[in-house]
Amino acid sequence: MKGQLAVEARGETKAPASLVWGLVGDATKYAEWGPWSASGYEPPNVDDSNGAGTMRWMKLGRRRTVEKILEVEENRRMVYAVLQGIPVHNYRAEIVLSGIGGGTGVEWSATWDKTLLGRAIHRRIQRFYLEMVRALVIDADRRSSQNNVE
Repeated sequence: MKGQLAVEARGETKAPASLVWGLVGDATKYAEWGPWSASGYEPPNVDDSNGAGTMRWMKLGRRRTVEKILEVEENRRMVYAVLQGIPVHNYRAEIVLSGIGGGTGVEWSATWDKTLLGRAIHRRIQRFYLEMVRALVIDADRRSSQNNVE
């Protein structure tokens, strides 16, 4: 798309899509598997409903991002916008889960406006996406094997 920057990361886990969805679909779980120190819903004490319009937040270091869910297909796809916390405009991200063999493929991508600040942090966001998907896959695999052992 002209005037947009993009990042993408992909991974595969042995875990079923329902387990992976439980990690990406529940904002309170992000701090369990990823680099965030805390995560939750806005306002606090909202249930873990993740329908369109749900507001979520994640804290990484001193930075707190706020996201708004735009579209959801349970166990398959989520689209969200980052409303605050990173210096970019029109940030739109998508998580897609797909069946691969006996597990789940994960594709996490984002686009935002090609501004000076957007270009300045492009590489940092790309690295973050690669690390984020890697952490998700590792945790999903760990949880899946624990479920199979018990």
